[in-house]
Amino acid sequence: MNHNTPLPPASPRPLRHLADVHRRVLTTAQLRAHGVSSAEMNEQCRSGGSWQQLLPGVFLLHPGPPTSEERLHAVLMYASRESAPGVPAQPGPDAPHRPVYAEAMITGLAALALYGFTSAPPLLSLEKIDVLVPRLRRLRSAGCARIVRTPALPTPEPVTGVPVAPVARALADAVAELADASTVRRLLTEAVRGGHCEPASVVRALTQAKLLSRPHVVDAVDSLLAEGRAIAEDRLYRMVQEYGLPDPVWNVDLRLPGGPHLGGLDAYWPEQAVAVELDTRAPRPGLPQEDDALWSEYARKREHLERLGITVVHLTPRKLRESMEQQAAIVRTALMASGDREPAAYVVVLPR
Repeated sequence: MNHNTPLPPASPRPLRHLADVHRRVLTTAQLRAHGVSSAEMNEQCRSGGSWQQLLPGVFLLHPGPPTSEERLHAVLMYASRESAPGVPAQPGPDAPHRPVYAEAMITGLAALALYGFTSAPPLLSLEKIDVLVPRLRRLRSAGCARIVRTPALPTPEPVTGVPVAPVARALADAVAELADASTVRRLLTEAVRGGHCEPASVVRALTQAKLLSRPHVVDAVDSLLAEGRAIAEDRLYRMVQEYGLPDPVWNVDLRLPGGPHLGGLDAYWPEQAVAVELDTRAPRPGLPQEDDALWSEYARKREHLERLGITVVHLTPRKLRESMEQQAAIVRTALMASGDREPAAYVVVLPR
């Protein structure tokens, strides 16, 4: 045989080969590719048989209870769109054992458990596993799989080989099924305190899911924003200490002598006339005009202070979390450049 000789048609793998499959969860299409008929599938899944059907068209190749990993993959296999008829979503044993799932990802409490949230229940204790799919998919919830629809799928995060919705989206889908205020508050707080995401992204996801009309969610969001503010302030303190910046005065109000209030600042270096302001705004439901008004207030304050010769460094919680060293360099540069500027106007510094 040379390289021009046609290859013979592929023959199905024998049934005994299935014991070596890394994931012992297979779809009907995959079993048929291994030469297993529908009659054989039904025979194996009879009472006392060696297999069981976890979900429509998805089989577990042993009789015992499924592991949490097997349940996750079963749900994804059920919800995943196959790329072409007869093409399995999971590679065969000769390929890397890395399932490929199209248009499906784990979300809700199961996703939070995969991210390591201590306030989320263990995977095995979840009766339902939420799976996110495009809105137009013709698919129904079944067994342990609960279908959650979205107009546009976000980019999934790979966690232990499983595609998982981003934390903010997973939180929103989890909160949609929860009525207990304390549980909602614990989940939102852990998301921010654990550094999984910023309060603004959580509030945005909850707004898009139309969940901020629920009083217990609104209360939890108020606590979340306070928590996020405290964490951002703590990171600002750490930045000053860890990167050797001179000590500022903290949380002050500025006023012109005998004149109007200029606004509050998180940190201020009077000798250099340099200020730091944290932007901890978060969008609120149905009130984009309030967000715009708040941003306009930030901008007006900054312009007014800079006309007086005060340099304002605007920091966000995300920048402090992801690039603290870079933010410290920006503040240090502003402090060093103060000697090259005209002296700032005299202002009164008061505790806030």
